[in-house]
Amino acid sequence: MNYFDMPLETWTNSFVDDWLLPVTGDFFDSISEGLRTFIDGVTDLLIALPPELLVLILVLVSWKIAGKGVAIFALLGSLYLGSVDLWVEAIQTVSIVIVSTLISIIIGVPLGILAATNKLTASFVRPILDFMQTLPSFVYLIPAILLFGLGNVPAVIATFVFATPPAVRMTTLGIIQVPTDVVEASTAFGSTKWQLLYKVQLPLAMPSIMAGINQTMMLALSMAVIASMIGAPGLGSVVLEGISTVNVGLGLTGGLGIVVLAIVMDRITQGLSRKR
Repeated sequence: MNYFDMPLETWTNSFVDDWLLPVTGDFFDSISEGLRTFIDGVTDLLIALPPELLVLILVLVSWKIAGKGVAIFALLGSLYLGSVDLWVEAIQTVSIVIVSTLISIIIGVPLGILAATNKLTASFVRPILDFMQTLPSFVYLIPAILLFGLGNVPAVIATFVFATPPAVRMTTLGIIQVPTDVVEASTAFGSTKWQLLYKVQLPLAMPSIMAGINQTMMLALSMAVIASMIGAPGLGSVVLEGISTVNVGLGLTGGLGIVVLAIVMDRITQGLSRKR
């Protein structure tokens, strides 16, 4: 039953057209240009490296961090990407994931630390994280396109919004779960707040923080296909083309490439957590 008419759509469009774009357009354009330069730089660097060298580095890192099995899988996965001619697309996807994950960590981990040590910040951040996690992922694309246009920049912004909450929540949870007696003992021996955080709480909370980073990276990669709808290059665009043309083989080829990247990234980050 409609007891009153609330023109939310009209209000929103008026706000965007009359204030947001005219006033903040130049600001978001500068952010877009900076991010585009950064993303293109990462992509160009990875593409410029010989694929054989990049595969060798990936295999050695996987072996050192995650073990022989993951190294063999990384080698076979790289050979698969090369054999189906998706190496460049894989590099483009990895670049978007690296940049968005890096931004999520730079913002999410300090915010999680602040939320764990300040109740006012926690009460302010919690509903924002709930909103970010419950909002359908497709909805992120609308403001991303509006403010940053098409391409890899809005993909990074949308991925950042989608993937940051686990980093914040797991960092907060890890610090809160540090045993109270350890904190009290450190304080009794004269530790300052900074020493307590840096030498006691963060090391003990590192497994939880690494789990949050792992989930952030996996969520960033899961946005690859969705981000391709706003012009993001990479394996997601291959899957999207397969969907739009009902080409099952093409969709499967790109989808398996995303699975390869997801497994390798997941095992490496898990290995980092265990070694830490």
